[in-house]
Amino acid sequence: MFKKGDMAVYPTQGVGVIEQIETREFSGQSQSFYILRIVDSDMTIMVPTSNVKNVGLRGLIDQKNIPSVFEVLGAPANRGKIASWSRRQRDYQDKLKSGDLHEVAEVLRELYLISDNKDLSYGEKKVLEQARRLLVTEVALAQGSKEELVRDRLEKIFH
Repeated sequence: MFKKGDMAVYPTQGVGVIEQIETREFSGQSQSFYILRIVDSDMTIMVPTSNVKNVGLRGLIDQKNIPSVFEVLGAPANRGKIASWSRRQRDYQDKLKSGDLHEVAEVLRELYLISDNKDLSYGEKKVLEQARRLLVTEVALAQGSKEELVRDRLEKIFH
């Protein structure tokens, strides 16, 4: 359970702040909602408190788990046959939707490595940017550091 002021991660959207916990009535049923404001887009999302697990809403990554995310980024990629973009895109979206920062790091690593050998397509660039934004924002907030420092650390891994 979250309380007002807590930070929470909404998969594919990023880190948000629980601004309110409201009860609303729909079809004669009262339901409680977290009102979540996404930090880097200012978007507001209503999440039924009873649906937190289904949507993957979770707390920020624990600081002690951050090094393992950077280990994923630095690990050698699976250099098997690269599937078609549509197949990879489906896999990438599934990983981003999981909300697991380690899976987000896998997507980021794969796309960075692909970009070493060829120019990324528009779709690949969009997924790369989304994965980078999700990872950088959450790690920076979890560490209490600036996003630029996390971004610089990330760039050093791949360049």
